[in-house]
Amino acid sequence: MSLVPYLVKKYLRFDKSQPFITISAILAFLGVSIGLMVLIIAMAIMNGTSKEFKEKISTMSYPITILPRSADVVVDKYVLDTLKKKFPDYTYSPYINSQVIVKKGKMMEGAMIFGVDFKSEAAINKIIKKATDGLIMTDKFEMITGDGIGATYALNKGEKITLIFTQSQPGGFSLIPAMKRFTYKGDFKSGMQAYDNAYIYTSIKALSKVLKIKEGTYDGIHISTSKPMEDIKAIAQFLPSSYAAVGWWKQNGNLFAAMAMEKHALFIVLMLIILVASLNIISSLLMTVMNRRREIALLLSLGATKKEIKNAFFTLGSVIGAAGVAFGIFLGLAGIYLLGRFDIVTLPADVYGTSKLPLDLSSGDFVSIVVGAIIIVLLSSFYPAKKATDIDVLSTLRNE
Repeated sequence: MSLVPYLVKKYLRFDKSQPFITISAILAFLGVSIGLMVLIIAMAIMNGTSKEFKEKISTMSYPITILPRSADVVVDKYVLDTLKKKFPDYTYSPYINSQVIVKKGKMMEGAMIFGVDFKSEAAINKIIKKATDGLIMTDKFEMITGDGIGATYALNKGEKITLIFTQSQPGGFSLIPAMKRFTYKGDFKSGMQAYDNAYIYTSIKALSKVLKIKEGTYDGIHISTSKPMEDIKAIAQFLPSSYAAVGWWKQNGNLFAAMAMEKHALFIVLMLIILVASLNIISSLLMTVMNRRREIALLLSLGATKKEIKNAFFTLGSVIGAAGVAFGIFLGLAGIYLLGRFDIVTLPADVYGTSKLPLDLSSGDFVSIVVGAIIIVLLSSFYPAKKATDIDVLSTLRNE
C-alpha cells in the first residue's frame, strides 16, 4: 500500500488517546452536512415561491399585452386580424375594461371589470377556463367574479347585482353614473387576493353596450405564446410606433428583481454556514498535525517526501469534507421529498394560494451549491496540509 492511502486510513480511525481529534472531525462532517442541507432546502423554497408567484401573476397578467400609446389611438379588429395573419401560432384575446363599484344593499366596493370573449379568454387564461367549465356564458349581462367578491357579498348563482360605472350619462340637469344589473354566474380563484377581491369578467359585447363602445374596438389585446420574452421582440418590431407590446415581467419587474436579490443574499448567507463548518476541518487537521509531529518527522527522515505528507493531510481533509457534502446532499434531497409529500409545514391558503410549501430545486442552483461547498472544503484542507510539511525534522526528533 502506498503511503498516502495508508496514512489517511490510519488518521481516520478513532484514537483513544486523542478522542477530541475524532470528535472535531465528526463535528466538521456534521457541520458541512447540515449547512448543505439547509442551503439546498432554502434554495428549493425560494425557487418554489418565485415559480408560484410567477405562475399566478403571469396567468392573470397575461404573457404579452398590446396597448395604445395614447388615448387618440384605437385598438380595433383590424389590428387584431393583422396580428393573427402575421403571427398565426399565437393565441389572442381582445378585451375592454373599466372601473366599477359593486353595490348590494348598503355595501359598495370598487372593482375592475373586463369585457372578453370567453372562448378566446379561456384559451389563454386557465383560471377563467376552469371557472367557466360547465357554464354557458352568453352575450347578455352576465358575469363571473373573483371568489373574494362572491364571499364579500354572499352572492348566489343567478342573483342580480348592480354595477355602477365611472362613465356618466345625461339625466335631467346633471350627469349621473351609468348603472346596470348583472347576473352572477359563478366565481374564480386565482390564489392572489389582489385579483380575487377586485376582478370581474363579462362578455365584451355586454360591456361595450354599457360603455357605448363601438363594436370591434378594444382597450387592448392579450397574447399568449410559448416564449413570450423572445416573441415580444418580433411583435414590437411589427407593430406601428403608436402601439406598445408589454410583457407581464415588465409589469411586475420590481417584485421579481427583489425576489432574485433576496435569493442571492440568502445563498451567500447560508454558504457562510458551510464556511464556518469548514473551520472545524481546519482545526481537526491542525490538531492531527500537532499530535503527529514526531511521526511525520520520522516518516520524513525515513524517505517520505513532503509532497506525500502534504497529499496525505489534504486527502484526509477532502475525505471528511466530501463525506459531509455527500451526506448533506442526501439530507437536503430527503428533506425536499418529505416536505413536498407530507404536510409537515402548512401555509395559509388564503394568503399564498396553496397550503403546501412550494419547492423547486433547479439544476443550476444544485450545481452551484455543490461546487461552492466542494471549493470551500478543498480550500479548508490546503492550509493544514501545507503546515504539516513545515516541521523541522532534526529539531522534532531531538526534542520529541
